[in-house]
Amino acid sequence: MKFEDLGLSPETMKAIKECGYETPTPIQAQAIPLVQMTRDVIGLAQTGTGKTAGFTLPMIDALSGGRAKMRMPRSLILEPTRELAAQVAENFDTYGKYHNLSKALLVGGESMGEQVKLLEKGVDVLIATPGRLLDLFGRGSILLNDIKILVIDEADRMLDMGFIPDIEKIVSLIPPTRQTLLFSATMAPEIKKLTTKFLSNPKEVSVAPAASPAETVEQFLVETSSKGKNALLEELLGSEEVKNAFIFLNRKRDVDIVAKYLEKKGYAAAALHGDMPQAKRTETLQKFKDDGITLLVCSDVAARGLDIKGVSHVFNYDVPMNADDYVHRIGRTGRAGKTGRAWMFATKYDEKFLEAIYERIKRRLEVTNMQNNFVQDKPNKPKKPSSKKQKSSKKPTISDDGDDIVGFGEDIPSFLR
Repeated sequence: MKFEDLGLSPETMKAIKECGYETPTPIQAQAIPLVQMTRDVIGLAQTGTGKTAGFTLPMIDALSGGRAKMRMPRSLILEPTRELAAQVAENFDTYGKYHNLSKALLVGGESMGEQVKLLEKGVDVLIATPGRLLDLFGRGSILLNDIKILVIDEADRMLDMGFIPDIEKIVSLIPPTRQTLLFSATMAPEIKKLTTKFLSNPKEVSVAPAASPAETVEQFLVETSSKGKNALLEELLGSEEVKNAFIFLNRKRDVDIVAKYLEKKGYAAAALHGDMPQAKRTETLQKFKDDGITLLVCSDVAARGLDIKGVSHVFNYDVPMNADDYVHRIGRTGRAGKTGRAWMFATKYDEKFLEAIYERIKRRLEVTNMQNNFVQDKPNKPKKPSSKKQKSSKKPTISDDGDDIVGFGEDIPSFLR
């Protein structure tokens, strides 16, 4: 199948051809005709399959014949993070360049006054995170009674971030006579309930088993200790042909520490996590896209949906505590048919997280032997009893706005000692 076979408008086809696209991905080939028929759609697809174009392309054509009214957007796309919302906005700019459509991006960390000005002019497409949308609605700056198309994107991520009550409130403000499109990588029971509640006779399309890693990604596991992770990372950065890479950690505080460590070692590295100001996050992502930064050290804020072409590697500095997050992390590489390599550093304390990952991906990862002295934890030597009173050597635990885990026990990373 070619894009020409999908019945998209000449203006949209012109933009697609300028992007160099000829063949739609499986999710696009299945979803676009259904959206064109104004059907409600449930789209299940792993990250990196092109699902964003699966709803933006037909939406652009569907909205091209109408006219926006002041403070009354004609369509609404809900995204869980500011980065994903900004990326969808870029898609509309790219694919809708030959249509006279207006849009507004409502996310936190940006000027609310500027967003209100756009809404007052009237917009065809409203792309928003739930919190900022409800804030502006509560101030009377926006009305939702003219929404014709509603898109709930990354629904499972919305669930993880606790946005489902906000989503339910937003949907209650939108006319029931609408077209609803819901996209998710997984179909948890809570998401299934949403589809029953929000969608009318939906057609489900699925192009891969839920939360399965792309076959284009080679996966490697290395056993190490917390003390050995920095040395292991440097070893791999030197031995692998790393063009650019995401380096994922579980805790925001650790993200900053590792990023600074790599910078001191001369690498073009930078941190990205949810505590950073939005302007800084946007600037950092753009530098990574432009190759000004080659190593992006990040929390799971960057694990979902970000489409950065040509990423060669993903390093799981920490084993993710959620099995789905593993799939989304390694999905940053091996995109659009290209190959990628994903490495994961595991300590002896990660066994239960690894088992959950193996159950999710339906396979076990073989341990890659790195013949270096930083690989294994060294056994603790027994200490001779002493009659002198010893000071406690227990390190303080850390907590950081719910993103850090309290209590490292004996496995405190070397860079926190």
